[in-house]
Amino acid sequence: MFETDDKRANEGISTGRRQFLMAAGATVGGALLVHWAIPHPVAAAPKSEPGEVTIVQFSDDGKRLGKVKIAKVIKSEDEWRRLLPSGAFEITRHADTEFAYTGKYWNLHDKGIYRCICCDNALFSSETKFDSHTGWPSFWAPLAQENVNEIRDTSLGMDRVAVSCKECDAHLGHVFDDGPPPTGLRYCMNSASLRFVKAV
Repeated sequence: MFETDDKRANEGISTGRRQFLMAAGATVGGALLVHWAIPHPVAAAPKSEPGEVTIVQFSDDGKRLGKVKIAKVIKSEDEWRRLLPSGAFEITRHADTEFAYTGKYWNLHDKGIYRCICCDNALFSSETKFDSHTGWPSFWAPLAQENVNEIRDTSLGMDRVAVSCKECDAHLGHVFDDGPPPTGLRYCMNSASLRFVKAV
């Protein structure tokens, strides 16, 4: 009788310990999941310096108009905050990231071009857009390499390449080497950094 009671007591302690360890593991796992699911800002976009940049201009129907040298677009934090739509300020000016599958362009299949939300620089075309199954609009090439800057980004313990607008230094997203042919690249952009112009 006492042996059975002792055995039951030991089983109760063992079960309680297992439940405690499982609950603790679930709590830690949940905290890590929440931490990685919430977008975190990377290093702030580089401070714009006055000067000129060379970009390639495009018409709204995607026709290449040629290279031009223009003044870099520079505004104060307050000016950008007043000019930009909700959510776009933190992403473009402080290199934040929107949640996957929440941006308005990740699943857009219309024909047209994507311009910078800050300065209207022509950046991407629907011709190079593809479904990357990541929840962000993805392209295998920019409209013109001259229109974007690519900068090494080692924030969040990762080694990535951040992409910004050449004309105004707006943070756009990142480029990865897991895209489709012909470039093998995936320009993974934030919808909030872009303004879509539909082809007519």
